[in-house]
Amino acid sequence: MSISDDPRLGGTQAEAHDLAGLTLDELRGYRQRLRDEEDRISYWRRLVHARIDVLDASGGVEGSLSLDDLVRVLGDTGTGRVRQALHRVRAAEPLPDLPALDEVWTVPADAASGAQARERLVAAEQQLTRYRSALHERIDAATAELVARYRQDPTRALSALPH
Repeated sequence: MSISDDPRLGGTQAEAHDLAGLTLDELRGYRQRLRDEEDRISYWRRLVHARIDVLDASGGVEGSLSLDDLVRVLGDTGTGRVRQALHRVRAAEPLPDLPALDEVWTVPADAASGAQARERLVAAEQQLTRYRSALHERIDAATAELVARYRQDPTRALSALPH
């Protein structure tokens, strides 16, 4: 599914390009829906990465890891880096479709099946990454529009505060 027409994000692709035409409340809502979607996609990316790590550590055969091995594999980020809140990224339009992620839960019976499962997971991770990058572009655009409006009239920022 492409988020350009996703009702959870509140509009069409044309709306994403016409941020100036949105009211302040609509713009805030649009940006929040994008951020919520980015959180959901980041969660799925983490699951896919964990599944790839388990397949790699097990040689592609499920059930070959001990509990200690599993804890080590899932607890190690490999890079030691932490997730950052947002990155400024430019992605091509339109937003890419989300992958079907049923294969995340498929249990490979042997190393060959594990290798195929890993290939599918890597492809899904690449799609999720493109989708996430496109979300970041939209979030950046909505944020820039909000900042421009607040600079034009700083009192508009007060309407975001609870009463």
